[in-house]
Parts: sequence; C-alpha cells; structure tokens
Amino acid sequence: GARVIAADSGMKHASALGLVPELWVGDFDSAGSELMLDYALVPRQTHSADKDATDGEIAVAEALRLGASEIILIGGLGGESDHATTHLGMALHLARSGKKCFISNGDEEAYPLIAGTYDFDFGPQSRLSIVPWSDITGLDLTGVKWPLKDKALTLGTSFTMSNATLGPVKLSFTSGIAIAITYPTQTE
Repeated sequence: GARVIAADSGMKHASALGLVPELWVGDFDSAGSELMLDYALVPRQTHSADKDATDGEIAVAEALRLGASEIILIGGLGGESDHATTHLGMALHLARSGKKCFISNGDEEAYPLIAGTYDFDFGPQSRLSIVPWSDITGLDLTGVKWPLKDKALTLGTSFTMSNATLGPVKLSFTSGIAIAITYPTQTE
C-alpha cells in the first residue's frame, strides 16, 4: 500500500531497491541521462531550477497531497549538508503536524522527536544519538548503555551523542524537539 515518489537523483535509490515510482519530481539537474533513459516511462512533474523548494520538499508535498500519513525519506541524509539539514527540519515539521516520518540512507536513520514517549528497537549495540533542536526537559532514556532520568539538555549539547543500545529503547521527554540518529546493527 505504499506510494513511491522519486525526487530528481533520488531515483537511484528507487532503482537500488527495485522500485518503480509512480511519479518523478524535480528540476532534473542531477538525475543524469542514464536514469532518465532507464525510467523514461515514469510520469514526471518538472519544476524550474529557479524554485523556492528542494526537490525533496516537492516530493513530500506531493505525497501529502496524495494522502500520505507516513513519510519515509530514502537517501535524505548525506550528500549536501544544506539539503540533509533541511530534510531533518522537514521531518520535525511533519512530526509536529502529526505525520510519522523517518529518514534513511541505508546506514543511518533519523527520527524526529517531539515531546512524548517513543519505543524503538534498533538491535543491540546500535549507536544512538539524541540531538536536541531546542532545549529539552525531562528526558528519560532506557535500554541503552548510559540511561538517563529526568535530564535537561540545551540546544547544541553533545551530551547525548554515541550511546549504545542494549535492546529495545524507551525514550520520553516533556518539552522540546530533537532528532534521534541511529546506526542500526545489521542482522542476517
């Protein structure tokens, strides 16, 4: 039941996953001629390079217009820092709007966090960082090597970087916004 929309050179991720998107959006400045030929039959929504949104943001807006209740951005991390940071901010905006979202590049995953409770299972010995995007209060974190109870964090702190999961993780906080970034262990 998932819909697949590719954003410009993001089509290479669809190709690697064996997916054929229902729509391909963007200014197509980075897609390359090989992808354009391989996916010539995928409907395209072409935008000017002189636009006020990234191709990724256009793809997310189109997915929401089509009724998406959860967004998975594949390939939304890495690459150019301005784009990756914008994707993280977009994920936080989606979370604040009540939409589930996460971002993955295959090796790392990012989850937007707004005040509340979360349960994750990344596999044992996964690296987990909680990156505050504002001041955080009341942070509880269990299922990790260095658990926390009622911790306050300030924007810009590295205090919650590079923890290690021991099993399922429970995370909660009472105010603020953050991004959980993990490098899940690979299971065979």
